[in-house]
Amino acid sequence: MDAKTRRDHIEQRVRSEREVGYAELAADFDVSEMTIRRDVEALETLGVVRRVVGGAIALKGKDSEPSFATRVADAAEEKRHIADAVADLIGPSETLILDSGSTALAVARSLKGRRLGLTVVTPSLLAALELIDQPDTTVVLTGGELRPGELSLIGPAAEETLAGYNCDTYVMGVAGIDDERGISDYHQAESGVKRAASRRADRVIVAADNSKLGRVTFVRIAALSQVDVIVTDGDPGHPALVAAREVGVDVICVAGHVDTDSAAVQADSS
Repeated sequence: MDAKTRRDHIEQRVRSEREVGYAELAADFDVSEMTIRRDVEALETLGVVRRVVGGAIALKGKDSEPSFATRVADAAEEKRHIADAVADLIGPSETLILDSGSTALAVARSLKGRRLGLTVVTPSLLAALELIDQPDTTVVLTGGELRPGELSLIGPAAEETLAGYNCDTYVMGVAGIDDERGISDYHQAESGVKRAASRRADRVIVAADNSKLGRVTFVRIAALSQVDVIVTDGDPGHPALVAAREVGVDVICVAGHVDTDSAAVQADSS
């Protein structure tokens, strides 16, 4: 078994059992405890587990981050409708920061073929690959450390790249939107890039499916009042969305199941 497969199995064990010891994992996978320690260190860096004496635990009181492949598959149709609604908000010739993550990737796919003449700055290799063959689109990749699995660029170099631009819109993917705790994500380095992007855009659009509503994850990114628009397929009456409207956020609720000919979008603005 290669290291990536073993780490995926360890992640699932920790998520299901909440706490697993090094010795137990070493015996189960027939490797040394030192190998397991390195695996757990790598998973902690990705923000999916936390090391403790003798083993690993799930992030206390918070969900751990599912794999990128899992997130792409989860709520794929809902994310497509959300992405189409987000793309409808982007005007011709805009300078756009497009986040990493599964929902932002769906936005990149929705932007293809629209011929808006965009300049897109992104830390996502996958989003860049979706848009690079568009003749009227300029794609700029941030620098930074490549995050395995996500194929996103993180760290000081990514943040410094973003600091050098002034952009019209930032499309942000998140892990949680809560009425009290605000906007959150799983991974510290990813969250640093999100904060840097938010500071360089005139408008911040959060794109999130309904599973993110009411969820609080490990790293706080922003207060609700620090974003401009939330696009979701969630219930307009959800406490997180009510709280967002109360602080001036435009909330756009996309119908969960729509006809292919017409996507009904309900816009709620304060």
